[in-house]
Amino acid sequence: MNFPQPYTLKQIANILQCFYVGDSDFLITGCNEIHRVVAGNIVFVDHPKYYDKALQSAATVVLINKEVDCPQGKALLISEDPFRDFNILTSFFKPFQKAETYVAPSAKIGNNVVLQPGVFIGNNVVIGDNTVIHANVSIYDSTEIGTNVVVQANTVLGSDAFYYKNRPEGFDQLLSSGIVKIEDNVHVGSSCTIDRGVSAITHLKQGTKIDNQVHVGHDTIIGEKCLIASQTGIAGCVEIGNEVTIWGQVGITSGITIGDKVVISAKSGVSKSLAANKHYFGIPADDFRSKYKEIAAIRQIPELIEKVKNLQ
Repeated sequence: MNFPQPYTLKQIANILQCFYVGDSDFLITGCNEIHRVVAGNIVFVDHPKYYDKALQSAATVVLINKEVDCPQGKALLISEDPFRDFNILTSFFKPFQKAETYVAPSAKIGNNVVLQPGVFIGNNVVIGDNTVIHANVSIYDSTEIGTNVVVQANTVLGSDAFYYKNRPEGFDQLLSSGIVKIEDNVHVGSSCTIDRGVSAITHLKQGTKIDNQVHVGHDTIIGEKCLIASQTGIAGCVEIGNEVTIWGQVGITSGITIGDKVVISAKSGVSKSLAANKHYFGIPADDFRSKYKEIAAIRQIPELIEKVKNLQ
């Protein structure tokens, strides 16, 4: 999330009512969670396990719950509860805007766009020319849709990220301030859910086709000309290359990378990054040929047990 203009370290500390380490005039341009942070950003960290990752990240300012040595060229915001304070910044810079109509007046809709009955379009949405949005689709605030896009019925674009902190009183949600961006010639099937970024972008690149009942988690990037079959679930912060094929009911864990032209067979479980130009299958997903050899070997076990018994 970018701020409307740069803020000083002191100004941000005043918003959060917290102590800071660094030059009071140190300029900050936005805030992002750790997977998408860039120079000029604030990133938050509230567990010692991740201190080094946050402090050595591209972030200019680290919102942290302990005073530590500050890396050169950076600044710290010392907070009792960085998770809570990151939400305070989100609410301050990008507060929730209540919808007043089915199609927000601030939406920018191109030429020859078809909106079927029951479509909801939130604030500051952009839709390119020759796009078709079918019945009962919900498009949340600030979503960007390119030209020649088709979105089938009952799909939701831009819902909140599934990101929670477990507290004694219950789960606390990290507020979402990011967007969904869909490039040209993308097709999204019926009853899909594509979550917006926590503070950056969930991005579907040009030419990708998504089947019905697919879920795409926050801040995930899907490359060009991908095919994703029905009931696939993709967690947050996944990076998928170009021309990847993912067959039905595949589950993909968060924070991994899938290389170009990968094929993942149906019902596979992807728990680690996958190298490009290979075919994968199984739980956990592995090289297609190796996995089938493994299955073939397992099938021989009963026969081998019988042979051992007969030797006795």
